[in-house]
Amino acid sequence: MKISIGSDHAGYAYKQRIIGHLQEKGHEVLDCGTHSPESTDYPLWIIPAAEAVAKGAAEKGIVIGGSGNGEAIAANKVKGVRCGLVWCNQTAEFCRRHNDANVISIGQRMTSIEIALDCVDIFLATPFEGGRHQHRIDELSHYEQTGELRKA
Repeated sequence: MKISIGSDHAGYAYKQRIIGHLQEKGHEVLDCGTHSPESTDYPLWIIPAAEAVAKGAAEKGIVIGGSGNGEAIAANKVKGVRCGLVWCNQTAEFCRRHNDANVISIGQRMTSIEIALDCVDIFLATPFEGGRHQHRIDELSHYEQTGELRKA
């Protein structure tokens, strides 16, 4: 699987660890930066990682920051991206199973690297359940396209 990844300085160390983890599992990684722990603005690195997913250059994306909140907000600004903030196995599973997330956001200051790696693995392995959840995804997609809320 091809996975895009981006972080700001506060997520740089985890980004490097996650890249190695993904490569060990045979995934291709598109590293959208940042490329050092120097202070930087997260939109510069997160939006390209999210755009790679939206444009089909990557199948899934991972964004990382201090808390993961700003990164999730930035990724969700990209049309076609559904980014979930994850901090435990269950949030990683549910963002895929129930929300069909195609990007996850992780806070380096909020969770251990072991849990972060577990979240990555669960996110990549969990299918979208569809069924009762599909109409909610359809409602989000309709709003994204038209700016109008409607019940699917």
